Amino acid sequence: MITRRDFGTTSAVALTTAFGFSLAPAQAAVRELKISRTTQSRSVCPYCAVGCSVIVHSLGDKARNVRSSVVHIEGDTDSPVNRGTLCSKGISLKQFVNSDRRLTKPLYRAPGAKEWQAISWDQAFEKMARRIKDSRDRGFLEQDDQGRTVNRLENIVMMGGCTDTNEINYLISKFRFGLGLLPYENQSRL
Repeated sequence: MITRRDFGTTSAVALTTAFGFSLAPAQAAVRELKISRTTQSRSVCPYCAVGCSVIVHSLGDKARNVRSSVVHIEGDTDSPVNRGTLCSKGISLKQFVNSDRRLTKPLYRAPGAKEWQAISWDQAFEKMARRIKDSRDRGFLEQDDQGRTVNRLENIVMMGGCTDTNEINYLISKFRFGLGLLPYENQSRL
């Protein structure tokens, strides 16, 4: 009895001998990976605090007027954290990155409004800075009830994320301590 695999192998051999052409170029083209001409970038999965390393494969020449496209994302086998494996969320990163529903610009909803409107990054930074300054002016405490100097801000809380690097965490701590902000929650605690 001949199997499907045997039939394919036998047919390929029969074609090459009967017609005198080689399947080697076709087989070589099949073996070329879809990531052979991509740019590889290492990153960290944004979903949880584990910090799994990923390799992002993108097409594009990195010119400013060309938007590269992500064609494949895989686990990084060199990472001691995940050793190349990804969970079901991590394996879906390509769909997350390429989603047409992904936000790529800041949105603002005015008080009482029903719709969100796109604003520029400069406008978003200005709004955030103004709100932080106003909140700090309202809630900054120079002295506690016993007259001790505390210089702290008690009406704002800051949150960090699992993909924050040591350098980013250093800058965040300088920023929050400069404001007098003590409450801080970070997802990447062990």
